[in-house]
Amino acid sequence: MKKISSIIVFLLVSALLLSACQKNITRNPDGSITAETSITQAELQQVITEAIADPLIKNITVTLHSGYISVTGERERLNDPGKVDTLSLRLDLGVSNGVLTASISSAQIDGVSIEASRVENWNQTIANRLANLIERGNRNATLQSVSITPEQVLMVWVK
Repeated sequence: MKKISSIIVFLLVSALLLSACQKNITRNPDGSITAETSITQAELQQVITEAIADPLIKNITVTLHSGYISVTGERERLNDPGKVDTLSLRLDLGVSNGVLTASISSAQIDGVSIEASRVENWNQTIANRLANLIERGNRNATLQSVSITPEQVLMVWVK
């Protein structure tokens, strides 16, 4: 039984180390595993750009702050591609029942609020894409916390 457990832990650690994010894995005294996953600004920018998935929105820039993320970009006008509007929003990441959540607020294009249905879609898509990025090889883990610093997003998981 110990040999099987050792093999499973080895495979889990290997899978986590081969994924895109930085991971720090620790075995707890109770036998559970704690994994800290960090995501850089560049990785987060890629996820958010793919999640927004609007061909008119370009040049998305993600800036990490203490506790939140700001996102800016440019949106070409559909009927006038020569004109560009400014996209801005605030993104907060959190945990609800062990699952990653994304919450966009202050979402605007040139000072006009973006419709709630689009924002809700972006919230869900960003949370799903981030979860897929960081959960590779760790599907049964429970998210304990998320913290955002100007350098990275740090998530703590327990399995």
